Amino acid sequence: MGMSVTITTASEDDAEQILKLQYLCYQREAELYGDYGIEPLTQTLDALRAELAEGCVLVARLGAEVVGSVRGAVDTDGTARIDKLIVHPRLQRHGLGGRLLRAIEDRLAAERDAKRFRLFTGHRSEGNLRLYRKLGYTQTGTERVSQRVSLIHLEKPAATPATYATSA
Repeated sequence: MGMSVTITTASEDDAEQILKLQYLCYQREAELYGDYGIEPLTQTLDALRAELAEGCVLVARLGAEVVGSVRGAVDTDGTARIDKLIVHPRLQRHGLGGRLLRAIEDRLAAERDAKRFRLFTGHRSEGNLRLYRKLGYTQTGTERVSQRVSLIHLEKPAATPATYATSA
């Protein structure tokens, strides 16, 4: 096969590739909901650079190409909010989304003392919901954000350090 995908911490040099990939990946969501004004499609490069400076951003690379990314931040009560999990369409359905999600969970628990993980997705995003449930997330609520879109909120507790040691 050749190259394998590696997951590393994103740098400011990755910002443009992440933003382009984000734009590509969220086209499907925008089409699904009939809303091309969603935040991932309107986010600016400066706003993304601010996220890179403040939060935890991981990228998946195939050689020099960024083919996936995920972001997370932990608030003062230990709640990690995971956001914008993206995988290039040509690499979807091969386990990379799950690898990225587990990597950000591990990083936020180990380095930022996350006690629980929270994320959300649109109510029609069945693939996302399937992945999150498979990885232990349970639905905690639904938020109607427009006539077309409701967000499904999901959460799971962070594993204990002993759990991380045995799952490696």
